[in-house]
Amino acid sequence: MSRRPYARPITSEWIFRHPRYIRYMVREFSCLFIGGWTLLMVWGFKALSEGPAAWAAFLELLQTPASIVFHLLTLAFAAYHSVTWFNLTPKALPVQLGEEFLPDRVISGAHFAAWAAVSAGLLYFAGAF
Repeated sequence: MSRRPYARPITSEWIFRHPRYIRYMVREFSCLFIGGWTLLMVWGFKALSEGPAAWAAFLELLQTPASIVFHLLTLAFAAYHSVTWFNLTPKALPVQLGEEFLPDRVISGAHFAAWAAVSAGLLYFAGAF
């Protein structure tokens, strides 16, 4: 008597079964754009070290429409990644005061406030204000 166990077929449509899975995959997909931006900045440092001509060529590359679209997509993915991370923070970092835990919105709100303060400080030092 031979028994063959049931082998469920492996497919890729499991991602589309629940919106939570799609949000998770978008969050994980965002790392490709952020990694690409990081490599672009390393390339910029290399161009800066090679002299004014290489740096000027790199700056011209950054002004192309494809580069602008890439930077906007990267900014959107980075913002999405940051928002989802700060919303998950209370699950990873519950703060207990005595017998009570701080509400999730207080922990997330503190992280969002710190993010806003650091961003405003960087914009101030960059001369945007």
